[in-house]
Amino acid sequence: MTLLRRTGLALLAPVLAIVVALAISALVITLIGENPFTAVRVMFDFGDTPSQQTQAMVVVLNRAVPLFLAGLAVSVAFRMGLFNIGVEGQYRLATILAAAVGAAVALPGPLHVLLIVVVAMAVGAIWAGIVALLKVTRGVSEVISSIMLNFIALGTASFLLTGPLRGSEPGASIITTADVPESGWFPGLNGVFSVLGLAEPRTELYGFLLVAVVVGVVVSVLIKRTRFGFDLRASGLSPSAATASGVDARGMVIKTMLISGAIAGLIGLPDLLGDQHNYGTEFTSGLGFLGIAVALLGRNTPVGIALGALLFGFLDRAAIPLQFADIPASVVTIIQGTIVLSVVIANEVARRLTRRQAERGNAVAPPSTGDGSTGGGQGPGGGPPPDDGPGSATGPGLTTAQPQGAGR
Repeated sequence: MTLLRRTGLALLAPVLAIVVALAISALVITLIGENPFTAVRVMFDFGDTPSQQTQAMVVVLNRAVPLFLAGLAVSVAFRMGLFNIGVEGQYRLATILAAAVGAAVALPGPLHVLLIVVVAMAVGAIWAGIVALLKVTRGVSEVISSIMLNFIALGTASFLLTGPLRGSEPGASIITTADVPESGWFPGLNGVFSVLGLAEPRTELYGFLLVAVVVGVVVSVLIKRTRFGFDLRASGLSPSAATASGVDARGMVIKTMLISGAIAGLIGLPDLLGDQHNYGTEFTSGLGFLGIAVALLGRNTPVGIALGALLFGFLDRAAIPLQFADIPASVVTIIQGTIVLSVVIANEVARRLTRRQAERGNAVAPPSTGDGSTGGGQGPGGGPPPDDGPGSATGPGLTTAQPQGAGR
């Protein structure tokens, strides 16, 4: 298969999903008596002044950072053929405990921030580890256990917020934890706009953007360039073949979920350390579930996930301008929902086309002149797992086999 054709197949699913979602959304806007072209114009209107335009860009980027981390957390589990629906509970519980620890200690700036990050990652990993242990020891599906643990995590966070970790005054309309002192804040990146000669926005650009980029690079290298990444991908494609090659499939389930949970623990930190500095009843919710859509749209690759996060950040930012134009902000929710549905269907279409192309290529390939072995000794199942390009992403509905003990 040529590089051009592989790239086309890789882009087919997300492009098709976005086109279908926009078409359905345009139909819905028309049915409610509004002009879809007006809605599109409003969504792409970033303002008339340079300050308004940079402000709009900052809003999109600040929203995209936690969505990118959420997509990464989900995608790591997807690579193993696991469906970590518990990202929502993992990051909410991790954020409130990290906020409480950050507010309770006084340390020099870098150490203070590092402590908050470590606590958040540890809590997220531990909560995801429960899902892994239930799966490998009792055969409980990670879908069921992670959903149940979401409710437990959210209930626990609510109890802690209104009880032992409450920092707001009695009778306050918004209940929060105690504020993290300034030494625990993550510095912003608005200085970049001055360097580039752009107008400085009103809102601070999250400095945690740099951490998200580093995490994305580390995940990409870990998955594509290490033995652990090979074992993870092999276990996701065929657990039995991976086990026959000496891979501990059960151990890989635990390691993968711990990594996924640790990344999930970071999701709430951009808002906590860059803007709100406490955890409260109005803290951003739903990022874990949006991360599933972002991961699917990005085909489980860091670059694709980044683009998907920017798209969802752009849609979220468009909600307020739509309201000013007398167009229901629920249009944004409709677009996001149709993207989720469309991307699942488009991924399946792309998978079938890729398989058909591969079967056609095998049918015309010349016979092997090797030593007579069926697999050629190249890896699990007679060959290495496909390259981790955008067209080879794995995930629920995209893999050919599930890990042992899936319990499904």
